[in-house]
Amino acid sequence: MNAPRTGSGPRSAAVLALLLPLLALTACGSGATDGTAAQAARSSPAPTDDPVAAVREVDSVAALLPADVRRKGTLRVGSSIGFPPGAYYPNGPDSAPAGQDIDLADAVAKVLGVKLERQDASFETILPALGSGKYDVGTGNFGVTRERLRTIDFVTYINDGQGFAVKKGNTRLRTKVTDLTQLCGLTVGTGAGTTFEATLTAQKGVCAKAGRKPYDVKVYSENGATLTALQQGRIDVIMSTINGLRHQAAQPASGTAFLGEYHRLDVGFVFKKGSPLTKAFQAAVNELIEDGTYARILAKWGTGASAIDASRINPPEHT
Repeated sequence: MNAPRTGSGPRSAAVLALLLPLLALTACGSGATDGTAAQAARSSPAPTDDPVAAVREVDSVAALLPADVRRKGTLRVGSSIGFPPGAYYPNGPDSAPAGQDIDLADAVAKVLGVKLERQDASFETILPALGSGKYDVGTGNFGVTRERLRTIDFVTYINDGQGFAVKKGNTRLRTKVTDLTQLCGLTVGTGAGTTFEATLTAQKGVCAKAGRKPYDVKVYSENGATLTALQQGRIDVIMSTINGLRHQAAQPASGTAFLGEYHRLDVGFVFKKGSPLTKAFQAAVNELIEDGTYARILAKWGTGASAIDASRINPPEHT
């Protein structure tokens, strides 16, 4: 993506060029374009506690894996590294990722007695890659929807969903979004290939029915780019994950205000349809719930309000 220009002259362009990678790396953790992004990156390190360290293999759960997987001892994971608290790079892309999704996947792997071969992938490429066999499993805050259930298997591990955020001081949208007609006449930024994009696209006619100007949707491949667009006034509102937007708004440097929950969704590990791995993953998640590791991981990342009581395979979409 070409960096947008602000200010004038090569010095402004050079400053912005330095800041944009930081925005992309910290995403929900920062968003200003005046230097505070770098400060936020330094002042918001990943929590240091490690609830995954004590997790051990559980033979009865590992036995649910296909024999060839047990022999090989590895699983290929397509992982979308986006923003905290889900998955992000607290120390830059050359270091290990961190986040709730990273810890949960690592804990499940330890219960199953396998190693993860994690490959970074953009969110919108993971589901097709499961079908082609490139990955055995995918992570990236994938919400369960009727459309996805036609081609993808899910093993749930948290209840997150859809929410909205605006720039602090915004005067065009100041209340919780409960109806998409509240967005009429506004420009909404969201991620490519997400449930947010699908929802906004499917419901775009609501404004015309209400006799109002339609909302415009701008789609971005990186969360850092979406946040930058909000700060620079190119979009009016962001639609993204509840936990991500809540975390973002808690970081002063982001300059955003969370407008609350719009629609809850179960979130899970994703697999190609008919995968033999789902029962083993479900049992592993439930083992972590029962032994308390699951609660400790969510407490570490501040997402306890999204806890589930038990993992499910392919539950129906929330209505």
